[in-house]
Amino acid sequence: MSVYTKSEQLLERRKNTVANGVGVFNTATVQDAKGATIIDVDGNELIDFAGGIGVVNAGHCPEPVVKAIQEQAAKYIHTSFNVVTYEPYIALCEKLAEILPHGEKTKSMLVSTGAEAVENAIKIARQATGKQAVLCYTGAYHGRTMMAMTLTSKIDYKIGCGPFSPEVYRLPFPNFYRYGMGRDMDEFVDWELKRLRESGRNLVDPNSLAAIIIEPVQGEGGFNPTPKKYMEGLRDFCDEYGIMLIVDEVQSGFARTGKWSSWQHYDIVPDISTYAKSMGSGMPIAAVVGKADIMDAAAAGTIGGTYIGSPLSCVASLATIKYMEDIDLNSRGTEVGNIIRDRFLKMQANHPGIGDIRGIGAMIGVEFVKNGDPRQPNTELCSAIVKNCSKKGLILLSAGTYKNVIRVLCPLVITDELLNQGLDIIEEEIKTLTK
Repeated sequence: MSVYTKSEQLLERRKNTVANGVGVFNTATVQDAKGATIIDVDGNELIDFAGGIGVVNAGHCPEPVVKAIQEQAAKYIHTSFNVVTYEPYIALCEKLAEILPHGEKTKSMLVSTGAEAVENAIKIARQATGKQAVLCYTGAYHGRTMMAMTLTSKIDYKIGCGPFSPEVYRLPFPNFYRYGMGRDMDEFVDWELKRLRESGRNLVDPNSLAAIIIEPVQGEGGFNPTPKKYMEGLRDFCDEYGIMLIVDEVQSGFARTGKWSSWQHYDIVPDISTYAKSMGSGMPIAAVVGKADIMDAAAAGTIGGTYIGSPLSCVASLATIKYMEDIDLNSRGTEVGNIIRDRFLKMQANHPGIGDIRGIGAMIGVEFVKNGDPRQPNTELCSAIVKNCSKKGLILLSAGTYKNVIRVLCPLVITDELLNQGLDIIEEEIKTLTK
């Protein structure tokens, strides 16, 4: 008789047959999932604070989405939009233009993943400007395909994968907590905007820049929000030099920050933006959305792919957006964020190892440091919290360059009771580990 649980057996099978390069961020398993709850293969009920890495803002298996997928699968599964046009693709692009307007007229294209969206956004920007260079930031995560991986900052994701794409340049992200050095926010942002302009002298000629790509709230980088004044200054800089401003909303979009996109919290409109994850409730769907004249600058056949906008994924996305509208998930995102922030602020008062609590809406990060120093990340404590919470039935993820940030990505349909139950587990483990 085996002494291993079904979960352990499944993980052992994974180890024997799945390539090691595929990350294991948590050792949970699943046989069923609904709302904010996962049932593992041993029948244990788990609280989901990971949300499939921010993919199920509307919850696991929302009934309207499941129904839409089932109905579409009975009609046709694939024709390729390049070959045979179908209505769900067009309807989704129409809906994206409605909820994510980019100026007077908006156009979109659909692909399958966030990395694909980023790759195509760069292609569009280069064709629209006739320029090649791209500026990105430290702490950035834009995907794992070649251009996207080049734009991604974290070295651990890129070891042995070079050579990387040329004409990519990088500035320090305006991370106020880490680099503020006692200045107030206005002073800090003025300094960082000065650095941006100086980059035209010591890093890359702004007249050769096709695009600057930024996450308004960094995801993998540690849930770092871009200061509002910096984003406005960045928009002005792009306008001055004819640079396309691309905002990556793959993790921050679709109600996570309390709006359809996090850039809607800023007084700017990007030229191009990218989306994926929660726009399809787990189906592989991503979008590049932008100002119509910029999107139309790409020559026919230069963007896209075989699986662009799968019919199943398109109907899943349309049903997801409608469900989000029907239950006002954007407002719920704000409510969930307030609960999370308030709880962590109370924890911080009793635990000096919590260095910073930050984010927008329900995209909240909690950074752990040593000696109250932003430059001394406490990776060990953060890792232990994630591991111990897993043993208590809470699925949790870390983030940040040093993996010293806990990020909460629970489905936004989570009940207050379940949300607080999960936060109780985190608080209990912080107390235990910091005695």
